[in-house]
Amino acid sequence: MTRELENKAIIVTGAGGGIGRAACLVLAKAGAKLIISDISKAAGKEACDAVNANGGTAEFFAADLGQEQDVKALVDACVSTYGSLDGAFNNAGLEQRNKPLDQLSLEEWENAIRIDLTAVFLCLKYQVKAMLKTGGGAIVNTASSLGQVGLAGACEYVSAKHGVVGLTRAAGADYGQQGIRVNAVLPGITRTPMIARLSEDPALADVFGRLKQRHSMGRFGEPSEIGDAVKWLLSDSASFVNGAAIAVDGGYLSI
Repeated sequence: MTRELENKAIIVTGAGGGIGRAACLVLAKAGAKLIISDISKAAGKEACDAVNANGGTAEFFAADLGQEQDVKALVDACVSTYGSLDGAFNNAGLEQRNKPLDQLSLEEWENAIRIDLTAVFLCLKYQVKAMLKTGGGAIVNTASSLGQVGLAGACEYVSAKHGVVGLTRAAGADYGQQGIRVNAVLPGITRTPMIARLSEDPALADVFGRLKQRHSMGRFGEPSEIGDAVKWLLSDSASFVNGAAIAVDGGYLSI
């Protein structure tokens, strides 16, 4: 079996659950050596243990990605541990507040922008600095299908994810000729533990029924399916893909 990421040193943020945790398992199976990061020490360590228990290689590093010094320390830890930084999956983020704009506080808005957008900028800044020293690498950011369209009750989230798409494209333009590719995945609704729980709530059956209809495949995604797309984008198989926003959304954006 081809191990597309053999001995590649890769950082995964927001790795404690859902898409991040699943991606860690996918990337490790492909041969990557991981630095797993999450603001939750318990969740992050559990994801790290799961990778190692399945024959992978991973170390855990706790970080608040809204703090620049934490981001720098995270990248430094990867270089110190493995000798380089070859790839990154910037996946950490906040969920939407489910409030109309006029009911959203400035604090809620600023916190969403800080974690869902500014933290991605900080990760890119220090990841790029490390990659420039060793000849390049690949970075994938988690945006969302809502990085292309709007949704009621999610103005702070939609704004941040649109920003991630723009940031990805601009960063790809900045560094493509220096051997660094920057792309984004745009997941549709994905069966993380939270979504799985909510979708099985009888009180929300109509809501999730309508959402499934919006996905032309008639189902929600699995976290590992997002992980597989990330694996491809981080691998040499995607060597001519840069500045792209790849929808992994079961057709959500096609309807």
